[in-house]
Amino acid sequence: MRLEVVVLPVSDVDRAKRFYGSLGWRLDADLAVEEGYQVVQFTPPGSLCSIIFGKGVTAAPAGSTQGLQLTVHDIEAARADLVERGVDVSEVFHDITGVFRHAGTRGRLDGPAPGHADYGSFASFSDPDGNGWLLQEIRTRLPGR
Repeated sequence: MRLEVVVLPVSDVDRAKRFYGSLGWRLDADLAVEEGYQVVQFTPPGSLCSIIFGKGVTAAPAGSTQGLQLTVHDIEAARADLVERGVDVSEVFHDITGVFRHAGTRGRLDGPAPGHADYGSFASFSDPDGNGWLLQEIRTRLPGR
């Protein structure tokens, strides 16, 4: 099994299309199937998993999806790219525990994980509806991944 698609709840499909397109993500589909039903699919560069949003694709409240992660090799470069694209991205941070991260902003320490430890450095941003994304730096994956 592979995770193929994550559905995002958005309030304005055209605004979401502009935002995700501005990130440099590939627009895979924009299907107006019938009145009140539209499916838009984008895929981040290098990803096998896509996002879908639109009209009539989820009953979840707009902006309610949190903790979506994008894995990057160089967190500073990825953050700089998003900033250049006009995205409001947090500064790089790591968690006080040294593992993963707490929900919200609790436990955040400024700067990358000591020694840029894999899986330990993050930066966060949100789409226009408030769906929350994280960049996570991984240079060398754990065995089996």
